[in-house]
Amino acid sequence: MIRPVVIGVAGGSGSGKTTVAQQILARVGAAQIAYIQHDAYYRDLAHLEPAARAGVNFDHPDSLETELLIQHLDLLLAGQPADLPIYDFTQHVRTALTRRIEPCRIVLIEGILIFADAALRRRMHVRIFVDTDADLRFIRRLRRDIEERGRTLDSVVQQYMRTVRPMHLDFVEPSKRYADIIIPEGGFNTVALDMIVARVRALLREPPEDMQAEG
Repeated sequence: MIRPVVIGVAGGSGSGKTTVAQQILARVGAAQIAYIQHDAYYRDLAHLEPAARAGVNFDHPDSLETELLIQHLDLLLAGQPADLPIYDFTQHVRTALTRRIEPCRIVLIEGILIFADAALRRRMHVRIFVDTDADLRFIRRLRRDIEERGRTLDSVVQQYMRTVRPMHLDFVEPSKRYADIIIPEGGFNTVALDMIVARVRALLREPPEDMQAEG
């Protein structure tokens, strides 16, 4: 059985890590990559009143069901498909729908906190951290949450000051030390992207048994 190579792309909210992941998918070929977003694994808050859901700290590792992501990753590593959850960010609930992904030669995992979990980190062969200035990250997050997640300006700013910034300092920034590659400016760093894409293509040609995840 061909064992997949697991690549993690982490970085602060709005750092450009999704752009990096999408560039890898587009340039290497989405058909060869099983793509998992950690955001899909936010815990279901349907048991809470809508007003209470907004007060949850979504930037703490406990807000994510990482153990389920690990179960799904292990299925893919064993050559089996996995049914990933689909999260409704406007209501803060997990929908009844799932997204099936088939095992592929490359598994690409993306999220702000994926390096903060030791069990998940140990399953990765390549770890990439997207490092972007805080002001740019905030502007990108502000635009995304208003345009894509139905948020108001005040709610985004309050959440950023209350949880996003302190959790970044407590969990995301320290996890950078586990990275094999640090990319400044995310998807705008074409030189770094060229190098990463070349490395991923090379991994597709290497015997997977020679790869060892560490950390």
